[in-house]
Amino acid sequence: MKRTLTIRVAFILIIILFACNQTSQNTENAGDEKKLALTPDQVRTIIKEAYIYGFPIVDNCRVQYSYFVNKEDPDYKAPWNVLKNIPRVFTPEDKAIQTPNSDTPYSWIGLDLRTEPIIFIIPAIEKNRYWSLQLIDLYTHNFDYLGTRTTGNNGGTYMITGPRWNGTVPKGITKVIRCETEIASAQFRTQLYNPSDLENVRRIQNKYIVKTLSSYLGQPAPAPASPINFLKPLTPQSERTSLQFFTNLNFYLQFCPTHPSEKELMEKFTKVGIGAGKFFDTTNLTPDIKAAMHEGIADAWTEFETIQKRLAMGELIYPFGTRDSLKNNYLYRMAGAVLGIYGNTKEEAIYPPYYTDDKGQKLNGSNRYVIHFAPGQLPPVNSFWSITMYTQPASLLVANPINRYLLNSPMLPQFKKDADGGITIYIQNTTPGKTKESNWLPAPDGPFSVIMRLYLPKEEAIIGKWHAPPMTLVN
Repeated sequence: MKRTLTIRVAFILIIILFACNQTSQNTENAGDEKKLALTPDQVRTIIKEAYIYGFPIVDNCRVQYSYFVNKEDPDYKAPWNVLKNIPRVFTPEDKAIQTPNSDTPYSWIGLDLRTEPIIFIIPAIEKNRYWSLQLIDLYTHNFDYLGTRTTGNNGGTYMITGPRWNGTVPKGITKVIRCETEIASAQFRTQLYNPSDLENVRRIQNKYIVKTLSSYLGQPAPAPASPINFLKPLTPQSERTSLQFFTNLNFYLQFCPTHPSEKELMEKFTKVGIGAGKFFDTTNLTPDIKAAMHEGIADAWTEFETIQKRLAMGELIYPFGTRDSLKNNYLYRMAGAVLGIYGNTKEEAIYPPYYTDDKGQKLNGSNRYVIHFAPGQLPPVNSFWSITMYTQPASLLVANPINRYLLNSPMLPQFKKDADGGITIYIQNTTPGKTKESNWLPAPDGPFSVIMRLYLPKEEAIIGKWHAPPMTLVN
């Protein structure tokens, strides 16, 4: 009798489990039907919005994979939570990051904040030397800064926490900074005055100390978070066209707890299979839906081009900063990632660009150009300024016979002045002649762009009262 009851109970349980499974499958199928019920135009619109939103995340993780995951990559720096000092500036051999700065030797660190906070111990640095530690979340927001502008040059001890940490702040911490993503990165910039100053920079870099909280406290480390099996990133070219982009985006969204302001946005993205940890499956999509997705990506790049044109026209747009300062303008955020990922917040540095000449034509090394600074009209800064050459469309530094990738304010004593006391910069592929070579910024023999950098810009530069002089065609 007991055996019969046991069999009946087991049979009933099986029926209940089967019914629950069917209900679950029906619910999932209902979601699929809802997704497939979208028109191609609706899919195209959502994909465009999701691509603009997600590009900085995906491209950021491409760089982070190169720097902190793939030990075979020539640009690999160090494992997560280990600081890598680079006592040199960027050269044309550095190809992982577009529009690199070659003014300040870097120290890089990838931050995995899932297990415990990271402590930065900063030494005292001489008063006149610029330094900064830029903190960048997975969205590419500059969520905070340490450095000359924000915390001064007297040193201190700073703690960076992840979004879910709620422990006790130990004594001796100068400031606690919370990151809204579990994965982040940070980069020190230490000003280099001239080549002979490199050993001084090296000594400063060696005094930047990074520890986990447990190591700082001399305590046993907590159980580590599970290792991340990072997806292999797309190439920069494939990011612009491949639907695999959204597979990568879904993977990295796992480390981005949904911000309250983006709850409805994430619900919209779910309609096309985009969301944290979701499987983005295109195998059963109809040709018209797939085509709509590709069109959505193309639409995103068309939107980007409108921002680039505004920049080329001299309008000051600052696509770098905190979430609050950008006001969730995802197109600006995408533009920042495309044109110069990890660019500084405007109070830290601004970047007047040269994509066209004074006639509105794109720049090309088959021509000759000049930039003339009238007397008293050099870039207004509280630290220093530079002008850097980049080949296009890759936005990388340009190899040249004199190994000169930029001109900057520390080089002012070597510049030859004009008769009126101003300074003319010569931008061309071949030397302008020995008497002018001190003012020469070598260009490639094809398309190029030039980016000006103003570190700790003065108010007149930030508000647009001072304007960079034009790039003038002299052919």
